Amino acid sequence: MRGWMIAALLVVWPLFGWGQSREVLPEELQLSVEVEQTGHQPYRGEMILVTIRGSYRRHITRERVEQPPLDGFSWSQLGPDRWYEERSRGRPVKMFERRMALYPERAGELTIGVFAHHLTLTDEGDEWFEYSVHSEPVKISVAPAPAPASEWFPVRRLRISDDWSNAPDQLAPGEGVLRVLRIEALGALPGMIPPMPDLHSPSGLIFAHPEKRLVELTPEGPMTYAFWRWTIRPGNDTSAIVEPVRLRYFDTGGRMPHEVTISAQRVAYGTVLPTSAKVAPLRETRLPGASQAVLGGAVFLLGLWLALRGWRIEGWDRLQRFALLDPLAWRMRRAARAGDARSLRRAATLVLTRDGPNPEPRAVGPGDLCCRAS
Repeated sequence: MRGWMIAALLVVWPLFGWGQSREVLPEELQLSVEVEQTGHQPYRGEMILVTIRGSYRRHITRERVEQPPLDGFSWSQLGPDRWYEERSRGRPVKMFERRMALYPERAGELTIGVFAHHLTLTDEGDEWFEYSVHSEPVKISVAPAPAPASEWFPVRRLRISDDWSNAPDQLAPGEGVLRVLRIEALGALPGMIPPMPDLHSPSGLIFAHPEKRLVELTPEGPMTYAFWRWTIRPGNDTSAIVEPVRLRYFDTGGRMPHEVTISAQRVAYGTVLPTSAKVAPLRETRLPGASQAVLGGAVFLLGLWLALRGWRIEGWDRLQRFALLDPLAWRMRRAARAGDARSLRRAATLVLTRDGPNPEPRAVGPGDLCCRAS
């Protein structure tokens, strides 16, 4: 029985050492600043990756990180703080990480100050109490930049893409083309990207658009995107040449300067007209000649004769009462012109016999002239 009690005590005894108390041992709470080792001395303006790492073997109720002023550096925090758990010698250990990118603003020996992590812990009576853990300062030696400030662009990785909205040498007359240069720079902040260059063309019309810069925070450092945009149009009726674009940068991984050259580009009008400019060809139109007119008239008269064949026209005698159509009136005028009194009296007698001494004027209406089948 005594052996069993001794064995149980040996198993439980280490747990008493893991209990919470107001006494904090140095190995229970640790905070450090770790600088990424690259094997070379950083230049002014070159990115330095730093990790603030904490290892905690106590229960933490609340926490707050106090960051030093970081004199001589510009900096960027690469995302939110990260908490995760590991096991060491069978015991759970809370791990804290903050990832940062530092950029030396001057050459010489610079110091990363002391970070403080203010923690709220619990004791054996489950009472809260405050405790702070501090990191050690870290010194960094920085070399001067090997190029003038206007040409100094240090990056870990650079990608450039040249995109056109459509084929630059197949434009429709009067059309322009949008050119976009996309810059992707790992390890550079937006303010470190060189200014947008001026495009030149001896015979082209170039309209620059406002520059856009975006940044994405990654564990490897800031990824900055810059977009340079221009609308280009040939200045004459044929084509224009856009001169090359050059960009210098320093590869911090290979420790070598480089120059990127984007070759010249021809911008020209193609042979295809836009839809609005297409015109259908006109076909020659000829009026009918004399022979066609005579043939058409004959066909019309034949058709009219066939249509009226077998019909008689009523009211024709009424139409003859008009002076222009009355045959007796023609005979009277003809006799008067000839001075034939006898023929004039005979024609006048026939008119009086037909119309009487006081004929009433009568209009000829639409119903006075019609066709009836015979």
